[in-house]
Amino acid sequence: MKLLFTVLFILSFSINSFSQGFNSISTSDGINVIAVGDNGLVFRTSNGGNSWSQNIYGSESFKSVTTINDNVWISGTNGKLFKTFKTNSPLNEVQLTTTKTLKSVHFVNDQLGFTCGEDGQLFRTTNGGSFWAAFNSGISLTNDLNSVHFKDENNGVAVGEAGSVYITTNSGVTWTSLNAGTTRNLLKVLYLNDGIVISGEWGTLLTRVGVNWNSIPVRNITDIRGITGTSLNNLRICGGGGFIRNNLNGSNNFFNFEKNPMLANLVDIVYYNDNIGFAVSSLNKAIIRTTDGGQSWALPSGTTMSFNWQLKLAASNGIGNNLCPHPTNRDAAFVVYGLNVYRSWNRGDNWTQIATISATGTRAHSFYVSPVDTNIWLAAVAGAPTDAVVRSTNYGQTWTTVIARNFSSYGQPLEMDQNNPSTFYFAPDGNTTGFFKSTDNGATFNNISMGTNPFTSPCDIIVEWDNSNIMFIGDDGADIHKTTNGGVTWVTVKPGSSSEVPSMCNSVFNTDICYATTWASPQVFKTVNKGDNWNLTNTAAFSGWGSDLCREDPDFVITGSYGPNATYTTNSGTTWNQISTGLSGSGAGMLVIDRGLSLNMQTGGLYKLNVTYSVLTNISENFYSSTIPTDFSLQQNFPNPFNPSTKIRFDLPFSSEVSLTVYDYLGREVKQLINGIKQAGAYEIEFDASNLASGIYFYTLKTGSNITTKKMTLIK
Repeated sequence: MKLLFTVLFILSFSINSFSQGFNSISTSDGINVIAVGDNGLVFRTSNGGNSWSQNIYGSESFKSVTTINDNVWISGTNGKLFKTFKTNSPLNEVQLTTTKTLKSVHFVNDQLGFTCGEDGQLFRTTNGGSFWAAFNSGISLTNDLNSVHFKDENNGVAVGEAGSVYITTNSGVTWTSLNAGTTRNLLKVLYLNDGIVISGEWGTLLTRVGVNWNSIPVRNITDIRGITGTSLNNLRICGGGGFIRNNLNGSNNFFNFEKNPMLANLVDIVYYNDNIGFAVSSLNKAIIRTTDGGQSWALPSGTTMSFNWQLKLAASNGIGNNLCPHPTNRDAAFVVYGLNVYRSWNRGDNWTQIATISATGTRAHSFYVSPVDTNIWLAAVAGAPTDAVVRSTNYGQTWTTVIARNFSSYGQPLEMDQNNPSTFYFAPDGNTTGFFKSTDNGATFNNISMGTNPFTSPCDIIVEWDNSNIMFIGDDGADIHKTTNGGVTWVTVKPGSSSEVPSMCNSVFNTDICYATTWASPQVFKTVNKGDNWNLTNTAAFSGWGSDLCREDPDFVITGSYGPNATYTTNSGTTWNQISTGLSGSGAGMLVIDRGLSLNMQTGGLYKLNVTYSVLTNISENFYSSTIPTDFSLQQNFPNPFNPSTKIRFDLPFSSEVSLTVYDYLGREVKQLINGIKQAGAYEIEFDASNLASGIYFYTLKTGSNITTKKMTLIK
């Protein structure tokens, strides 16, 4: 075995950078927690997440971590495993008889463990990791295995690429392939006493009880990467751009969303008990924590989030909401400026013009690519002498006018029925002009309204999820009107409060809620009873305009303005925060694909939200020697005097509760560097005093009956 030691790293990260964070997190007691990532990254806490120390162990990338009692095992690249302890200890390297990446490691007890990885590799140890042997009889070597888990010493399951599922009933001696009914890549598995749960790409979530498989309709297309829980009725899942969901209290589709601040992918989650949980992202080093069973999650103390809208497409003549997600490619989207259609294949980072709407007009107000046939496009175009709905059946190469009626100068008069994508609705100006419906993918429209409608200049139409009989129209005067019979008749449910309702947004996960922005006022309204009543949920510092509710989490909503401003909530409107840095021009539309992907269509360009996390940790905890000390000691810091950082070494001859605290010359506590149980070892702590004034400071080490204090001098 080989001991690995640590170096200091920098802690400010953008969600647009790849693999700057963690791959896995684990704890056996809720107090000592360890998270691992690529390029030797290890974070530890010995106080339940109140503070974290960062270590870098060589250059190996760590893919999975598991804890069993006091032992910690980490799997990584190049066929390597690493053993350490739950308290800060060196990593002992174990080289297996493979050079493949080991993507998962799991121990049933202190002696029996399994690891799996690329090309069907799977190994077993029965002596606490001293020796590992290949145990993959029956497993195909053509697909990677991503996760392995056992419910006891004999019964286990491994999952991987292309829907691969293998079970064993004899402790891995032989494995049997199962058909789980999917070809999606499977990412995580738990084998619990009452059954198996598996998560995967594109919202795949499966359970198996006995011989019966069940596919859970979570109604989500982003990946589910993390699972934690104690039974099939007590599970949490995480993934996508930062969602956390559970199935407690009979929520079979996991429609309980745990409110959390992460706006980046979540790749792993662990709950120690019913209250304490941790989750990590691969895109930053902010480890979020809950202590109340997921009612609320928090970033580490001192962590800050910086928001910046980055211009991705410089364009002009934008209005309405012409952002449209690709129906089959979750990384792709469309947008229209003027009559020019642009497409992005890479989550909005780059855009290419692919078509021009050949209509007698000036600019589009609404734009859709049909999920039924992506060659079919519809747009509402402002024209002369009459506005119109136009249609293409060949991916935008040629266009025909379907219906010509004037509509609102600023609104979005065309809407697709998400429950039946071959159905479209069109609301032109005038209370006697009609309300039109198409049931043939926009080829024809028919007036379905009866008599006089209460709206005169509709600005937006929205259809309730799972019930197309219920729709809302936002009108000039900021009225909101509701139909319960598919648009035949309408009633006013919110009287006017300003000029208009330019945007509304709702959710598949909770059909009772809907949000509505208003112009020219700063009011954002919300209904929680299917539009029967609307209440003020936010009064922003600017007049409202565009809005969208995240397609993977109903707690996350963004609203914009007819100006360079935006605001967001991650807790269903309880609190709102302004995020306007980087924006310019006037607002148009918004699209929130997942918690980590928000696009903002301003009139003069398309913007993408970038979030940077700065994690406060001025402690790097290292082992400066592999020899276990024979005596307790605290050494003089070096250098001394120092500016702005210095190193403090101390020796522990045995495991002990340790605190290392810095005080100013008046005896006031400045910083607690360590507070928790430490294994025997020779420790080195790096203390950064960048935020302190010059002067005399003292540092005190307490362990058992030993208390030692030394003086140090900061000179700036």
